[in-house]
Parts: sequence; structure tokens; C-alpha cells
Amino acid sequence: MFALFDEAGKFLTGRVMSEAESSLQIELDTGKRVKVKAANVLLRFDKPAPAALMGAAQALAPEIELDLAWEFAPDTEFGYADLARDYFSAQATLEQQVAALLRLTDAPHYFRRAGKGRFKKAPPEILQQALAAIEKKQQVQAQIDGWTAELAAGTCPEPIRQQLYKILFKPDKNAPEYKAVVHAARETHLAPLALLQQAGAITNAYQFHWQRFLFEHFPKGTGFPALQAPPVADELPLASVQAFSVDDSSTTEIDDALSVQGLGTGTVVLGIHIAAPGLAIAPDSPIDQVARQRLSTVYMPGHKITMLPDEVVQTYTLEAGAPRPALSLYLTLDETELTVQASDTRLERVPIAHNLRHDQLDQAITADWLQDPAAPAGAPLADDIAALRPELSFLFRLAQVCKARREVVRGKPETFNRPDYTFKLEGVQGDAPHGDETVRIGTRSRGAPLDLMVAEAMILANSTWGQLLADHGVPGIYRSQVSLAPGMKVRMGAKALPHAGIGVPCYAWSTSPLRRYTDLVNQWQIIACVRHGKTAALAAPFRPKDTALFAVISAFDAAYTAYNQFQNGMERYWTLHYLQQHGITELTATLIKDRLVRADDLPLVLNVLGADGLPRGAHLRVRLGQIDDIALDVNGTVIERLDAAPGALEDEADDELDLSTGLAIAVDVDEADAQGAPTAPPASPEAG
Repeated sequence: MFALFDEAGKFLTGRVMSEAESSLQIELDTGKRVKVKAANVLLRFDKPAPAALMGAAQALAPEIELDLAWEFAPDTEFGYADLARDYFSAQATLEQQVAALLRLTDAPHYFRRAGKGRFKKAPPEILQQALAAIEKKQQVQAQIDGWTAELAAGTCPEPIRQQLYKILFKPDKNAPEYKAVVHAARETHLAPLALLQQAGAITNAYQFHWQRFLFEHFPKGTGFPALQAPPVADELPLASVQAFSVDDSSTTEIDDALSVQGLGTGTVVLGIHIAAPGLAIAPDSPIDQVARQRLSTVYMPGHKITMLPDEVVQTYTLEAGAPRPALSLYLTLDETELTVQASDTRLERVPIAHNLRHDQLDQAITADWLQDPAAPAGAPLADDIAALRPELSFLFRLAQVCKARREVVRGKPETFNRPDYTFKLEGVQGDAPHGDETVRIGTRSRGAPLDLMVAEAMILANSTWGQLLADHGVPGIYRSQVSLAPGMKVRMGAKALPHAGIGVPCYAWSTSPLRRYTDLVNQWQIIACVRHGKTAALAAPFRPKDTALFAVISAFDAAYTAYNQFQNGMERYWTLHYLQQHGITELTATLIKDRLVRADDLPLVLNVLGADGLPRGAHLRVRLGQIDDIALDVNGTVIERLDAAPGALEDEADDELDLSTGLAIAVDVDEADAQGAPTAPPASPEAG
């Protein structure tokens, strides 16, 4: 005798070897013997053989029309044999009964199980909903199959093109567009990014990087809502200075200006004047909400995304020609020793006499001109600019002394062996580049006089105001670094801690409130100190241990890091574009770490072959390989070691050597889909 029984939802057959009161001993076709509860036995039979019975039933089951079977089935609970007799005939065969059992079990949308071998048909409305869902699923699967075929054939369906960045970086893994890419990558054995490139989804490398950045950080676009900049309501006193700013020609957010008084008297007063949007923009106001969302201006060659709308910036920027509201720090200095004797912070209107542009003046305002009264300028200067020579000379001398003092605290000098590179795009049509413009890469000496005097003045302001906040018990946003030891990175926090990299006891960004949100927050806190003195902690917008302040710190740190990475990536893109534009296939470079070299005349770090065993600092000639402007990558091969002795190398943090070549996409071709499809071998290390 044979038996068909239900074992954990599976139908098995075997020969009955023995039978007890409530169980049977059954030998399966494999020879294995199992103990089965009598209640789980659905059918006993002598013939045909189990394999023949199941084979015939499995072949017959698909022929049972489910709609017709549902019509035949009673509204009450029924057994599979009952349906077989209603559907086939009153003398339904054993094969027909088992076929009915299999068909009923495989159609849960038509019939739900009500016990061992027992079923109950679904209500009409539930059945219609289920059938509609099944039909929709089939349609979606057909769409996935169609898109998969198109991708494999080298054509990108429009719905996938429209969701390209979502698929690659923030996918809904149940979406048909995502599944089509995964299935096509498996079928073609291509990495998803290579597949999409081959299919024409990515036609412009620059637009790929630009749109990817917008998708991740500006999904609603870069435009601003209609905002009106509130005027400064305070009646501010007029400062008795003539201040000037120093920026590059593209800068519209002029945050800072300088003034010098008392030259030749033995006591000089240095004024550091910062644009004061914090006097008008209130926390949680509409403008603040926009600034808090963006957190910083985003820079890239040929374009920028400002933190604040231009009309708001123009209201508070330190543009020359009229007095401007400012937060001013006055440092009283001994003119000979250049030591700070007193400091004073004021809210006032500051006359701005000049907006100097260092890219136009660097060649003229040289160290020799500033240090030697008899030395000529490096290039012709307008009379009103030349008249600033005494003030600029003092600021340059002060900057050199401040830098030297910081280097003592740092324990080692700051070296400026590498130039700063500038990017100028020619032929830009519209507001933003398209990626095919002509790029000019220039150099600017790091630590140029104008640059140095502004940088040191801002360090003085940020460290002085950071200490002012700490002295008043008012929390601020600080940057700190425990030491210059490897791995000790700059951190952001709300405590006044030393910054070993700069060499100051504390450092609170406060000098760029039009382009960094941290500086605007710190400005609010400093204004509270100026207005309320010892009770400032009670009046400041952010109180000690304020969770809102910590939220700002966390959000800014993440955004600022992402924005810097994007800027570095875009500069790398244009550097690679420069190589292609000029047909450069070889260049000279210096080995800086392992197999990494830095190009001598371009802002480019790359991996090379053939550098094994060479000392750090070795000067090499490198032949360039193929450029990948999607991965922002180019490799090289050492073809010659040059005789010229390498110069001294600066110590560099690992993050400064990040080549930005990896694209971390979120498409996982190894992940089984919802239907449990088998996975293919990895297409590429890039996948996932």
C-alpha cells in the first residue's frame, strides 16, 4: 500500500511499511523511512506506483481551468476529491483527484487552505483584487524583460534614463527600472555603469557628475524661493576707518575687510571687519531656513551655488563705495613688537574704500615692494592702490610674524612648496558649464603677500572671537585638532579646544557669514556677547548644550565634506579635460607615496606602474594611460627617472591624496531578486 501525505506544505509519497494507532512508518522513494502522523495522510492507494501517479497528476493539473473550478466549487469548505468529482466526473480517477489537490494548492488567490486537503474558495471581490494584482505583476515583469532586452542590445529606455541617478545611487530595489538594469548586467556580464554607458544613458561625463551631485544634495534644484533681505534695524555708529577687502575677481560674497590706523605712532590699531548679516537675519526666519538647508556655498571651476540668494548677499556684502554694517574686531598692537595689547569688538557701519582683487594685483604687490620702500611694484599700479602701500606693508610684516609665532606652537613650519592652481573656463554658454569648454589652468604662489596678510588676519579674528565666546560662557562652533600626529584629523565641536594644525588655542570660524552657515551661527553668538556682556549666555540664540547647535555642527560637517569632495572631483575632471585638450601623453612627476606621483605642473595625482623600489621624492617621467572621465581616473607608467634632484616634499594627510576615482554605486547585481532568481558571478568590483 502507498500513501500520499502532507509534510510541512509539501506533498510526498511512499510505501506504507507499518501502521500504529496515530502514525505510519513510510518508506520514501529515496529509501529513507519517515514517521508520519495519520492526520497528515491525504490518500492511500495500491496502484499505480507513486512516481507514475504524481507524474500523471502534475501533467494534468495545469489543464484544470481555475475560473471554471472556482465556479464548480461550493461556497462552503470542501475537499480536493469533492472538487475533482464536480469538475471531472462523479467517478474521478486517482490521478484526477491528485491533480485537483495540486491545482488547488497552487492557486491560493482562488482557494485558501482550510486544513489537510480541505479548501474554501475566495470571495468574489478578493479574487478580483488578486487577479488584478497578478495581471499587473505580469505586466511589470514583461516591462522589465523588455527593458532588459533593450539595455542588452545597447539602447537605454527613456524611463531608465530619467531615473539614472536614482537607480545608481539611491535605488528602490523593487522598482522595475532598477530590476531591468540588474537583469541586463547579469545577462551581459557587464558592470552596471559600463552597461549604462554602452546603452547611451551617460553621454556627457561632466553632466553625469554635475547631475549626480544635484540629485544627492539639491534634489529640488538650486533656485531660491522669493526672499526679501531685511534691513539692519540697529542705529549703528560710523567707524572712523577706510577699509579695503582682498578677494579674487569672481567673488561676490565679500565677507571681510581690513583697516589700519596709527602707523608711525608706536601703537597701531588693526581693524578686521566682517559683513554682518547676523544683525538682520534672525534664526528660524525664511532666509535662515534656506541657509541652514544649504549650509555653505558650493565652489567648482566656472560656477558656484551660493548659500544665500544674490539679492540677499548684495544687501550685506562689503562692497566698496559706502559704509556697510559690520562686526568689527579691533586689535591694538605694539608697532615694533607686533604684540596684541588689547582687543575690542564693535557693531558699526564701516566705510569700504576699495575691493582689491588679488588675481589682478599679485604680480604688482610683491614681497619686495612691501618690504623695501625703494623697490618698484612688480607691475603698474593705480595711484589709489599704490597709496595703500604703508598699510599693506604693515599687514604683510604682521602676517609674517603671526605665521612664525604659530609655527613655533605647531612645532614645525608651514611649507608652501606647491602652488595653488586656478581654473578658468572659456566659452561657457549660460549660467553653468557643459563640460566641453576650453579650460585654462594657471598657478598662484601659495602664501603670496596679499593672500598671506588676509589669511593671518582671519586666523587672528577666528581665534580671538573663539576665546571671546568661551570667556562669556557662550557656545560656539569650533574646529580643533589634538596634534599633528598621523591620523589626528580636524574635528568640529562646541568646545574651545586647541587647533594644533594652525597653532592657536581655539579656532571658531566667524569670518565668512555670507558663505558658511557656521560663521553665521557664530556671528549671532558674538553679537550676543557684544550686546549683553556677562549675561550673553542667557540671550544668545544657542544656549550651552543646545541640541540644535549640535545638529547644525553635524549637518554642516557632512555637507562641507561632500561639497569639498565635489569641488575636488570637478577640478580633477577639468584637469583630465586639459590633458585631452592639449594632447598631453607624457608628463614629469614626483613620487610621493607608494605608487602615487604628483604631476609637476598640474593639480594631478595618479597611480603609476614601475615605481616599485624608488625612493619618495624621486623625479620621474610618466607616460599616461587612457583617461576615464566617468571614474575621473588616469593611470601611468614610469618611463624614465630624471636626473634632476627632487625638491623637499610637504607632509600630506592621506585624505589629501584621495584620487576621487571610485564611484560607489548602489546597484547590486549579486543580490537575488524577489523571485529568488539565481545570481550571476560578479561583473566587476564596482558592482554594489
